[in-house]
Amino acid sequence: MILRSNDADLYYEVKGEGPDVVMLHPYPSDHTFWLPMAQHLESRFRLILPDLRGLGRSEVGEGPTTMTKLAEDLLRICDTLKIGRAAFIGCSVGGYLLFEFWRRSRERGKALVLMDTRAGAENEEGREGRMKTAEEILQKGPEWAFDQMMPRMLAPVTISSRLDVVARAKAAMRQSSAAGMAAMQRGMAVRSDSIATLGEIDVPTLVLGGEADAATPVSELERMARGIRGAELKIVSRAGHYAALEQPEEVGRVVREFLDRNGR
Repeated sequence: MILRSNDADLYYEVKGEGPDVVMLHPYPSDHTFWLPMAQHLESRFRLILPDLRGLGRSEVGEGPTTMTKLAEDLLRICDTLKIGRAAFIGCSVGGYLLFEFWRRSRERGKALVLMDTRAGAENEEGREGRMKTAEEILQKGPEWAFDQMMPRMLAPVTISSRLDVVARAKAAMRQSSAAGMAAMQRGMAVRSDSIATLGEIDVPTLVLGGEADAATPVSELERMARGIRGAELKIVSRAGHYAALEQPEEVGRVVREFLDRNGR
């Protein structure tokens, strides 16, 4: 389905029936990232799977894809689908987006799953790195970026022995354009620091990530969980930044049990 949000058409899919769960995929992927895991949830929940702007089938619009724009997009999706309150799952940039969304629309959230993400802003080196990467993507193309990123997205054991998962990850990445990827890098570079926001989260929260996540080390997940009152922490073995894609049955089970307790 397609809806208009400010300057961009956004694509989303809806699966299953039940209480609403909105699932926000990582960069540089699309909604299909969630499909292996979603099959473990859709018999109990209505899953809303958008493509974030500039990724998948969603248009990029003008300028950097800031977390403000993404939060406005998310609110538009909720309003269009008449979602009053929902559980939200955010992986990587999906987590960055949820922090901004929480600051603006916290009354919409009944539970949060923060997956392979972090609360801190980029330091100067990180900002410069993302800006440089944005330019290189435009010059060298998305395939160059995918090759550069893959070792940081998947666990070493996945890359060496699970070629089907590697192929699935690349297939999801390939739905995104160079312009969309560059805009997202620029938006992530200037995202706000959300460390202080952790202490303001007052709904049930699950922090989850892969033990071999090179992009978001376990120490970052532990720090985030400590900052949120009552948060649960789950580290998934044999998984990296794309834990939900690498271990969909395990992640699906953990998330399903959490949502059964907190998302209804």
